[in-house]
Amino acid sequence: MGKLYLVPTPIGNLEDMTFRAVRVLKEVDVILAEDTRTSGKLLQHFDIGTPMQSHHMHNEHKTVDTLVERLKAGQTMALISDAGTPAISDPGFLLTRACVAQDVPVACLPGATAFVPALVNSGLPNDRFVFEGFLPIKKGRQTRLQLLAEEPRTIILYESPHKLLKTLSQLVSFFGEDRPVSVSRELTKLYEETVRGTAASVLEHYTAKPPKGEIVLVIGGKK
Repeated sequence: MGKLYLVPTPIGNLEDMTFRAVRVLKEVDVILAEDTRTSGKLLQHFDIGTPMQSHHMHNEHKTVDTLVERLKAGQTMALISDAGTPAISDPGFLLTRACVAQDVPVACLPGATAFVPALVNSGLPNDRFVFEGFLPIKKGRQTRLQLLAEEPRTIILYESPHKLLKTLSQLVSFFGEDRPVSVSRELTKLYEETVRGTAASVLEHYTAKPPKGEIVLVIGGKK
């Protein structure tokens, strides 16, 4: 029996790669990568010569069964996404679930993920929180926002830069303009920033200064 390793990779700063992650990526038989071009640069940086295979949201449904059979036959595999921890708004859940169902050993290494530092440095309560990933783009979006407006725990969302203003505007409408909000952008990278304030003030800030880069949005729960 082989083993599947879920290996986090840096969300920006390559110094966040762990010694264990490098060792595992060197030792496994194959690396399953969300984008082999992106991951190729990472592997080259750490002098990792392990063969890669593409594994992303468009092909994972078709390849899961074959991968599980290879694991059961004795292969060891590491699954990585473009950045952060696999299966957190990235491919990985389907293969992990299939491995668990077939009693294939699975190990997830600790490491980088964007929402944890965004939550911690937001200054909002982090003893209880709910991670929502990306909001629905169209269908079900308003319904989701109406439900989250009543959520007492701190809420974490991922958002793309070109949708941030729309989301902040909707927060003002559904949550109220005084709801506390923290927006972390480009975490661990050169131009990392966190903007904290009310939904209305943060919306005003990014209306004047359109955002770029990867974004994590942290919202205070309803009091």
